[in-house]
Amino acid sequence: MYITQAFNVLHDWWRYLIGLLVVIFAVIIGQIPFTVAVFFKAFESGENIFGMDETQMMGMLESNLNLFLMLLSFAAGLVGVFFVVRTIHKQTITSLTTARKKIDWGRILFAFLLWGILSSSFVVADYYMNPENYQWNFKMIPFLILLLISVVFIPLQTSFEEYLFRGYLMQGIGVISKTRWLPLAITSLIFGLLHIANPEVEKMGYIIMIYYIGTGLFLGIMTLMDDGMELALGFHAANNLFTALLVTADWTAFQTHSILKDISNPTAAGFFDVFLPVFVLFPILLFIFSKKYRWTNWKDKLFGHVEEPIKEDYKILD
Repeated sequence: MYITQAFNVLHDWWRYLIGLLVVIFAVIIGQIPFTVAVFFKAFESGENIFGMDETQMMGMLESNLNLFLMLLSFAAGLVGVFFVVRTIHKQTITSLTTARKKIDWGRILFAFLLWGILSSSFVVADYYMNPENYQWNFKMIPFLILLLISVVFIPLQTSFEEYLFRGYLMQGIGVISKTRWLPLAITSLIFGLLHIANPEVEKMGYIIMIYYIGTGLFLGIMTLMDDGMELALGFHAANNLFTALLVTADWTAFQTHSILKDISNPTAAGFFDVFLPVFVLFPILLFIFSKKYRWTNWKDKLFGHVEEPIKEDYKILD
């Protein structure tokens, strides 16, 4: 039903193509402040920005400023998605978010708290089991600034990714192909591949892509089974927010004034980085959600045909 309701709005294939281009343009516009700041910093220090990799560029600015400017592009992208949905497709944000009559904030909060508590517990446990891998990084003022930036902008970043992949593209590919498995597979693959430039991939190897693609698949399954993005929105926000606040490392995409700094030197992603979350934790979470929200008919919701409503039933949502 989540994908099917996109038939009730303007859903021509070319609208999704134009919409995607508009969103990409919005993201590029949002990247301008970061690019300008890095250029000025490089000019002041006499460095050549064109010879830098992504890690070096992100390390040029103070970490809170860097995080803020980096997240601006995602905020701009979210505005772009909402603009496209309202103007090109004449669709409400609610119908992009969920098949329910209104957005279920309780679902968002439940997923946020569940994964926030679990992921934080893993970090704390690892800190006590392997203290040699961590350095106390807490500084009051920088951390409070980080907290403000994170609470405001990280949910915008994660919401942009969810609304683009689990929302806009999931519904768009679904109504065009009239399938459920194809949008699930495509959005998961693209979501994972967009992380290929992350410093973690260079440090830990391409095997970490299993984690990124697997996470996209996990979020897509939640969305299809629950007929809405609320659980995915909550999970994704908790994952990035608690990571930014709790632990950072010199080789990660998020360089922050977090409480802890990981000073270990991983050479390759292993069981705890890839296989534990994708093949153990994520299935357990799906089981918990399925019991709480009484998911049924898995085969049809994940692999069934998307039926187009009878033409007389079409109704453009205001």
